[in-house]
Amino acid sequence: MKNPFSNYILITLNYWGFTITDGALRMLVVLYFYDLGYKPLEIAVLFLFYEFFGIVTNLLGGWLGSRMGLKFTMYSGMALQILALVMLAYNPGWLSIPFVMFAQALSGIAKDLNKMSAKAGIKLFTPGNSSSTLFKWVSVLTGSKNALKGFGFFVGGFLLRAFGFQSALYAMASGLFFVFILTSIFLPGEWGKSKKKSKFKHLLSKKRNINLLSGARFFLFGSRDVWFVVALPVFLEAVLHWHHAQVGTFMAVWVIGYGVVQTLTPKLLWKSGKGSSVKNTMDGASVHTPTGKTAFYLVGLLILIPAIIALLVWQGIALNFSVTIGLILFGIVFALNSAVHSFLILEYSDMDKVALNVGFYYMANAAGRLTGTVLSGLFYQFTGLVGCLLVSSLFLASAALITHKLPGNQNRIL
Repeated sequence: MKNPFSNYILITLNYWGFTITDGALRMLVVLYFYDLGYKPLEIAVLFLFYEFFGIVTNLLGGWLGSRMGLKFTMYSGMALQILALVMLAYNPGWLSIPFVMFAQALSGIAKDLNKMSAKAGIKLFTPGNSSSTLFKWVSVLTGSKNALKGFGFFVGGFLLRAFGFQSALYAMASGLFFVFILTSIFLPGEWGKSKKKSKFKHLLSKKRNINLLSGARFFLFGSRDVWFVVALPVFLEAVLHWHHAQVGTFMAVWVIGYGVVQTLTPKLLWKSGKGSSVKNTMDGASVHTPTGKTAFYLVGLLILIPAIIALLVWQGIALNFSVTIGLILFGIVFALNSAVHSFLILEYSDMDKVALNVGFYYMANAAGRLTGTVLSGLFYQFTGLVGCLLVSSLFLASAALITHKLPGNQNRIL
């Protein structure tokens, strides 16, 4: 705890290493099993447990982190990811659908243990519990994570082409093990453990702000995945006749750009010296931090984007331009909204309950992603991309109604 910035860097390095392998593993599995002749639906099933166990892990992981410490849950996640990579690489003859689903379940558990621990850990290491520093650190961690996940797509494709499936997985496991050793040596021995042992009944948060923000998070991420996960790639290929490489590259670049915007959120929302100040630092400089009002206005703006895209697609107006530019605009506003959410969950959390609250919040996030993924396939099959986009707007309207109840100060700028 003596060097909070150093601890922050170590947590970020840990998260970066994990995130690259997470994105690369997904691309490896998709491409490798597609080459083996698996159908798209069969490939989608491989990731079902990955998403489902995210819900369970975030709920139980927060409770476990509060009892055992966040360092324990962070490195448990890394160990499980290394195990999943080695399992998939060890014997190609074992790669049946149930076996891969099990390995993906371990990877999903690992991802959410690592993410929950990293996000909650930042709260603990923020010097003086400064809201402005917390906002900047969370934005950088969250944004860089998403950018690196997109980069991981490229890494996975490159390793598969250059070294083959097994060697690529072993290389990723080795790299992650190196990060595991490096960061575990220098991070403090124990952090994030609650002073009071949290009982199992405390898993479901009773703090109103946490519950509201978690509900808004559910609908926010459901609104993205209901058209982004299944509907968009299929639409780009089947209707716009994009090639596999074009679809994959565009999706990867979108994720990277999304992460860059998240990283720059504090600068994009406020310019130095402009707007109303929230508080003054010890040297007299004014700082800005977002409130519930910020999230409300952003999600209100976001509602319009999929609705307008749906109208343009329905009328068949400049489909390539409408969809790609619309997706870029959606990604920018969504990234800002998501970064504000990531700050607010930590701002609303007490130090002693940060692991429980972050775990509960990301459980809602995972549930929204799973719901959006299922609805994406369902609505696209029966209503096409237009139906998915309209459902997205409905989800965002629900998020806006919930977000409107979050505390905010009219004196603070957007």
